Amino acid sequence: MADFFFSRIQSFRHAFRGWFYVLRTQRNAWIHSAIATAVFIVGLWLRLSLIEWAIIILTAAFVFTAEFINTAIEVVVDLASPDEHPLAKIGKDVGAAAVLVAALAAILVGVLILGPPLWLKLTTLLTGN
Repeated sequence: MADFFFSRIQSFRHAFRGWFYVLRTQRNAWIHSAIATAVFIVGLWLRLSLIEWAIIILTAAFVFTAEFINTAIEVVVDLASPDEHPLAKIGKDVGAAAVLVAALAAILVGVLILGPPLWLKLTTLLTGN
């Protein structure tokens, strides 16, 4: 039983090491983090419902997952093909496209969920009604 728990702890260590690697080496991960933080702060201010929070959290996780997978693809491609190769470039480009799709979807989700209540709150603040 002790071996089971030790191996689970090791798995978490590996996962966090990967997470910190992405944050340390990928500028876009910092951009995703800053935007996610801003969205969470706005969500708290707007008092989102539980369903809205679930959608926001899943969407943010989707973007980070795409970024993590893209980074893994880039590292493995660099290992397998240190010299430039057209197929290596395609692999990296497709990984980057996955992040782009996730980020664009997150923007749409953010606009749909945060847009109406944010507009209402800002209008009320600015007009005093």
